Amino acid sequence: MGDPRGFITVRRLDAGYRPREERIFDYGEVEQTLNENDRKLQASRCMDCGIPFCHWGCPVGSKIPEWQDAVYRGNKEEAYYILHSTNSFPEITGRICPAPCEKSCVLAIHEEAVTIRENECATVEQAFEAGFIKANPPLTRTGKKVAVIGSGPAGLSAADLLNRAGHSVTVFEKNDAIGGLLRYGIPDFKLNKRVIDRRLALFVDEGIEFKPNVNVGVDIDKKKLLNDFDAVVLAMGAENARNLEVEGRDLKGVYYAMEFLKQQNKVVAGQEIPEGERILAEGKNVLVIGGGDTGSDCVGTSVRQKANSVTQIEILPKPPEKREDNNPWPYWPNTLRTSSSHQEGCTRRWNMNTKRFIGENGVLKQVELVQVEWTKDANGRWLMNEVEGSAEIMNVDLVLLSMGFTQPVHTGLLESLGVDFDQRGNVKVNEQKQTSVDKIFAAGDVERGASLVVHAIQAGKVVAQNVDAHLRNK
Repeated sequence: MGDPRGFITVRRLDAGYRPREERIFDYGEVEQTLNENDRKLQASRCMDCGIPFCHWGCPVGSKIPEWQDAVYRGNKEEAYYILHSTNSFPEITGRICPAPCEKSCVLAIHEEAVTIRENECATVEQAFEAGFIKANPPLTRTGKKVAVIGSGPAGLSAADLLNRAGHSVTVFEKNDAIGGLLRYGIPDFKLNKRVIDRRLALFVDEGIEFKPNVNVGVDIDKKKLLNDFDAVVLAMGAENARNLEVEGRDLKGVYYAMEFLKQQNKVVAGQEIPEGERILAEGKNVLVIGGGDTGSDCVGTSVRQKANSVTQIEILPKPPEKREDNNPWPYWPNTLRTSSSHQEGCTRRWNMNTKRFIGENGVLKQVELVQVEWTKDANGRWLMNEVEGSAEIMNVDLVLLSMGFTQPVHTGLLESLGVDFDQRGNVKVNEQKQTSVDKIFAAGDVERGASLVVHAIQAGKVVAQNVDAHLRNK
């Protein structure tokens, strides 16, 4: 424990965001950072609890009290190595993780949790600046070859650990750059892509081979894949976005959120989008349908593109400001979350359902919305009912569908491999993350369903352990 009285004498201090008047005009990261002394003081607030609920709440099992103590003592190298022992890229989770660790921190009982996520990010950045983080390739190779399909957090986590175990790992990515969801699904104002590139450079120096622009299942068939590699890890995510099948869905101006975000990330990276294909919010009334993190990212991106107005709607009721009795600590709080993007200018509405899109000459002009209310039937199941007389017409020029993802895309690779699917349409795996096809494993959203980046990282760790055991038993 850094300071036995730290949690009493030092108040929680968040670094906060860059001024709104500044950040909405660029795509630089919005979060600021504390100076080193303030960061040590924040680390001193960790109580080193007898039962570290933060460790329990962290999907990757971060040893939080240990590295917080190292931060307080100023031992940057020790702090980083403890962090890295459970997470292949803590500099990324330190930026984008919703921090379930903080929600389960004992100090969160009175809403004064340790600033774990910010401390994590600062710790890794200081370690990079000090030169502690260097490539560390394995001393020996096993002679086994593993293909990882998909370069998102699950794929990169699995590739890193399999490479450390001495196997020769090749990562295939159908897009033009490595990173998957991290690269094209998260805006630069939350995750600067140079952070990804810095870690990828280390992976390359450690021996991992990356092959972008390769669509496995099209460019490489099943026979060649299984002949060339001793094991295959499927980590393509759950890319089948949930659609809104209402009248007018085919109008120009209605897009999936990921179409919008991916395109803007490419523009920030310096790529040119062909004329006529650009999805722009500039000067438009934007409606974001879906209240999650992706919807929030659409809000922030629309603001930066100089939208005339931004409205975000959610079909569910507005969450409470504070925990309710049926949602106790240390579980995840089902409370209202307000992001930096929301603070930049957005109207938020709940209990709203979309009835139809209205257009002229094939172009979106309006949307019909209706209020809903939620009740329970005799069996306790939730029922949604429209509020009579609540229908309204809203003028909109751009609609972004951000309602989550249903399952991985089956057509193409998965169908050609012949793997089984579970009842939800995800790739079916056993306890060892092995699919119904010998030598083929799966990890992350492709087998779990859409979830958090930290869950994907942990899935990569688990599948790497099982693939390693499989290869060594062979």
